[in-house]
Amino acid sequence: MNQALAPASAGQQQRALWLSTFAFTVCFAVWMIFSIIGIQISEQLGLTDTQFGLLIATPVLTGSVSRVFLGIWSDQFGGRKVMVLVMLCGAVATWMLTYAHTYPQFLFAALCVGIAGGNFSVGVAYVSRFFPASRQGTALGIFGAGNIGSAVTKLLAPLVMVAAGWTMVAKVWAVALAVTAVLFFLFSKEDPSLEQRRRDGVKPVPFSEQMAPLRNLQVWRFSLYYFFVFGGFVALALWLPHYLVGAYGMDVGTAGMLAACYSIPASLFRVVGGWMSDRMGARRVMYWTFSVSAICTFLLAYPDTEYVVKGIHGPIHFHLAIGVVMFTVLVFVLGFFMSLGKAAVYKHIPVYYPRHVGAVGGVVGMIGGLGGFILPIVFGALNDVLGIWSSCFMLLFVVVSAALAWMHFAIRRMERRHFPQIDRETDLPEAIDAAAAERARGT
Repeated sequence: MNQALAPASAGQQQRALWLSTFAFTVCFAVWMIFSIIGIQISEQLGLTDTQFGLLIATPVLTGSVSRVFLGIWSDQFGGRKVMVLVMLCGAVATWMLTYAHTYPQFLFAALCVGIAGGNFSVGVAYVSRFFPASRQGTALGIFGAGNIGSAVTKLLAPLVMVAAGWTMVAKVWAVALAVTAVLFFLFSKEDPSLEQRRRDGVKPVPFSEQMAPLRNLQVWRFSLYYFFVFGGFVALALWLPHYLVGAYGMDVGTAGMLAACYSIPASLFRVVGGWMSDRMGARRVMYWTFSVSAICTFLLAYPDTEYVVKGIHGPIHFHLAIGVVMFTVLVFVLGFFMSLGKAAVYKHIPVYYPRHVGAVGGVVGMIGGLGGFILPIVFGALNDVLGIWSSCFMLLFVVVSAALAWMHFAIRRMERRHFPQIDRETDLPEAIDAAAAERARGT
């Protein structure tokens, strides 16, 4: 349906946006719960880094895969009902987590908790219906800032866990999610397009038609972008507390606070990314994101190294390592530009696929979320195999470099298709002028 047929008032827009953002924040806090309680559970069960990586990544798997179906159901039945259902299911699963005792039980519980992460595709489909295309980038940027829930967990969960154990963290987070579901149901409204369909008696778009855009390679290119900017964000949000404890010998409380220095900019500045995408174009923002991220991950990937040079008067020893201060600065910058990229990716979707926001947004979100599932497991495996803490950033450097290369060559290919004269031009303007003068003399 055309949103112009049922425009939303400014009050309705603000209510939908801020209620959805608050709900997404709480859902994301629950989704990231294993980044903190997983440390105590790992000590309790004596897990390897690979097992730990699988545990903290398992909720991301459910949240990622469910995004496709939840996004489609949001387009078909309305985001309000689907969002409330997701939050209630997540609350029950988080409470039931406290009854797990063995590693397989924890993995199963983590799968169930992960449903909370599916809230994102629901919110994207719901919020975008209230805003015109010219403002969707900013609106979805504000909604996406709900990623700040990761920082909420990192700052508050260690305090609760130290005081009352990890089970109390799960119970408090479960109650908070259930209360949020009730508040959202009481104060939110159905989106304008759903109400318009009801008035006109129009049936929901069939599942097969919703999935039709997925045949486009462009959708999967957007997915790779999101694999890095969101999947990498989720992976680091889960991994950094463990990384800081192991690489720098911090306690879990300090590690959680420093990890928040990454999560906060990687979340809040998504609002800026949405605004910049509306004003300057999403493509330019993506170039900035990938270029700066490649530099940051390259520097962070450099391992703690000892050099010995045979000098004239004997061996000369060098020690190169990234200290805590420089590490914090680099992850802050990395988080900032990843947040811009997250908003820029989702600026593309309502513009290119206005009638399939739920389906396309769900697939892109799923691939991004799968990055948050796959990467922590690979981080742990690299630690076990290579024995180098910075190996996680080595992997991220490879991913962002691939995304940057694909984006650049795809853009160049589109430019050549629309402006074939580009291939005939040269970087030497003097040569162009000389050739023009020669042709003029010949005539």
